[in-house]
Amino acid sequence: MSLGNFLIMRQELLMIAVVLIVLMAEIFISHENRKYISTITAVLFALVTIAGFLPSPSGSLFGGMYVASGTTAIMKNVLNIGILLVIIQSITWLRKIENSEKVSEYYILLISTATGMNYMISAGHFLMFYIGIELATIPIAALAAFDRMKNQSAEAGIKLILSSALSSGILLYGLSMIYGTTGSLYFGEVARLFTNNSLQTLGFIFFFAGMAFKISIVPFHLWTADVYEGAPVNITSYLSVISKGAALFIFIIMLFTVFPAIIKTWQHTIYVVSVLTMTIGNLFAIRQQNLKRFLAFSSISQAGYILLGLIGGNELGMASVIYYILVYIFSNLAAFGVVIAISNQTGKENMDDYNGLYHTNPKLSLIMTLALFSLAGIPPVAGFFGKFFLFTAAAQQGFYLLVLIAVLNTIISLFYYLLVVKAMFINKSESPIEKFKSDFPTSLALGICVAGLVVAGFASVIFEAIRNLSFGI
Repeated sequence: MSLGNFLIMRQELLMIAVVLIVLMAEIFISHENRKYISTITAVLFALVTIAGFLPSPSGSLFGGMYVASGTTAIMKNVLNIGILLVIIQSITWLRKIENSEKVSEYYILLISTATGMNYMISAGHFLMFYIGIELATIPIAALAAFDRMKNQSAEAGIKLILSSALSSGILLYGLSMIYGTTGSLYFGEVARLFTNNSLQTLGFIFFFAGMAFKISIVPFHLWTADVYEGAPVNITSYLSVISKGAALFIFIIMLFTVFPAIIKTWQHTIYVVSVLTMTIGNLFAIRQQNLKRFLAFSSISQAGYILLGLIGGNELGMASVIYYILVYIFSNLAAFGVVIAISNQTGKENMDDYNGLYHTNPKLSLIMTLALFSLAGIPPVAGFFGKFFLFTAAAQQGFYLLVLIAVLNTIISLFYYLLVVKAMFINKSESPIEKFKSDFPTSLALGICVAGLVVAGFASVIFEAIRNLSFGI
């Protein structure tokens, strides 16, 4: 195997290089200058993100276990944009005294889990897929428990690792059934030998359940709110956007390429869980006062909307999912960016604390409003076009009732998103959050999110660029 062949997986190799550089920086940079590790990491990962957009060859490695294509490249690029934003948003938090000793550990864990997600997306073999999903899961559980000064953080890490272990066991049990009936773990051979007998269908159900844990689909969502609330805000944003996005990407690849023989079965399954996920996520979000729990149930409902793109089972559905996750990254990280800025400054995370925020911090209020309107799908914000393409993909396959239910759920979501807007602009408070100026990393991350929402609003251009990719995975 030549060096040129390894360039096919250049994104993973670059991430591993960044991890090694951060590790070396931890060894050689003095204690007084350790704060510069955050800047070094942000610059290096920005270069990785830029490199991902350069033309790269398609192909496979390790006997077809690793596959690279135009589709997998754009999926990784979308995730890299979100990871870069999380890295920038984390700089201020890591400068706190209690976190200053753990800067390199934080970035090593964060980039390691991102590397696992990349391998998972490029998997052409169930063994590579499982290695990737475990590499993506174990470091994120450590990150959830990263705030060692808080019992809630340790509890979040324990809950995440236990639920992940359970979901992995269920997923492996399903894969063992698929392997036992097909005799292969390669995606292409499994698709060719999948005859839709009872044991294979049962194996798919277990596989679906295991992946549903990762995506927080109802009824496999119960861990989400507790983990999101207990984990540091930066990790909560990572879980809600990057981790969920990676799981959805590999899920849609699996459905389209490995299980096309049972498309009717998984379409009916997705139909039911999509309705449950949208509805339950929205109804529980209405009751939340803690903004991390609020955004946790919001992310559950968003997963329900994304399933409308999966149920289409075609190129339009895949393109709409990729586009929507891109918009979702900018929207959700903008909302979390405001929460992070206020939490770092004041430690406040409840909705009532935001009463009168517009009068003291108008810019943060406007950014939060833009992000929430995008999540709600209000025109002309980018989130509207994302939902429009998802609904179009489902309607094109005749799922009109499902689209109607999704539209009704969008109205419900608008109600609870407006509760936050009402708190910031209308509600009065005797002791509102004091006026403060965000530091440069926070302002930069929020600026990128707002710019991303504006650029992504040119929906027809970006969406057509995604659709014009080769979807041969």
